[in-house]
Amino acid sequence: MASIFQERKLKGMFAAFDADGDGYLREEDFRALVARWSRLPGVGPGTELRTRVETLLMGWWATLLETGDIDGDGAVDLDEVLLLVDRLPAMVADVTATADTVFDAVDANGDGVISPEEHRRLVETWNGQPADTAGVFELLDLNGDGHLSREEFALLWRQFWISDDPAEPGNWLCGPFPC
Repeated sequence: MASIFQERKLKGMFAAFDADGDGYLREEDFRALVARWSRLPGVGPGTELRTRVETLLMGWWATLLETGDIDGDGAVDLDEVLLLVDRLPAMVADVTATADTVFDAVDANGDGVISPEEHRRLVETWNGQPADTAGVFELLDLNGDGHLSREEFALLWRQFWISDDPAEPGNWLCGPFPC
């Protein structure tokens, strides 16, 4: 069962994904998420990266529906999302594959690293609104070189989705959350 810490961490993500704010995730919410991601440079309609992002997000929707939609109503609430979170430690390869696609979508200039500005754009894309990320990037930049490499990002991504340890920096990858 997901911990109180994991629930607190993912509550904000759930709210951001719930496009209509009704307390449930549905396919339409994930389609809206795809549309948000399509506004990033390089992820526009007709691009290979758009296809990857859409396949990724809708694939996670299918997994979430299969795992969490216990009553078969086509909708998933926060408690049902947390059922999938319980399974993520056994799905490390899938979580890492997600990180690769997200990294490519966020690396707007294609230089192979994520800058503080690109990270801010990631947070705002996930959350669907402007976000204050002051001080967050410094927590994530594990080696202090001013950017996130693909390897750093993959580790941080796994920590965000899987970790139950509040001290792990990846918990801040998608922006601040209530402690």
